[in-house]
Amino acid sequence: MSKKHSSKAGPKPAPARAGVANQVRIIGGQWKRTPLPVLAAEGLRPTPDRVRETVFNWLNHLFDAHWTSLHCLDLFAGTGVLGFEAASRGAARVVCVENNPVVLRQLEVNKEKLHAEQISILRGDVLFHAQRLAGSSPFHLIFLDPPYHADWLAKAMPLCAPLLAQGGVVYVESELCLLDEIAPKWLEDWHIVRADRAGAMFYHLLQSKKTHQIEA
Repeated sequence: MSKKHSSKAGPKPAPARAGVANQVRIIGGQWKRTPLPVLAAEGLRPTPDRVRETVFNWLNHLFDAHWTSLHCLDLFAGTGVLGFEAASRGAARVVCVENNPVVLRQLEVNKEKLHAEQISILRGDVLFHAQRLAGSSPFHLIFLDPPYHADWLAKAMPLCAPLLAQGGVVYVESELCLLDEIAPKWLEDWHIVRADRAGAMFYHLLQSKKTHQIEA
């Protein structure tokens, strides 16, 4: 929105932080209302507040709000807002994976600012780390919000099943509705627990058909 020019000379506005385009806020838990910077990095697309509120309401219901026993994995972490949201609610362990070094440094700054010792940050290729983590403690919740139009879900979802604890779920954001009649082939191994949309974005909770399913 344009502003009218004043005839009086005022103080010059402080320069914006380099690379920072916006910010998001954690919406629940001990860090509620804490802002997290959104860097002006290509492909960085933080999950909107309204969507996060809906998703975490789903998760509270599915896990009966027992966050302190949950282990979470945030692949394609970006701003880290999904992982930090889970940690804010008391998740016992959150692992964030990010490949962009500038974005990763901001994740580290956010972790230090919040003294979030339960959060671990890994730099590197998501597929590599997903394979490596298969030998670690299983995760109850995986966040998967990859860049659009690059077929990342077909590559990453088969690697998520071995990472899940019994009854675990994967949160997936996509430019496509997974409820369409023509479903992607990788979806054959997954059950859609919940799904909704916000504008052109579709979001889902999925559970492996090879594990015990949670009642929706």
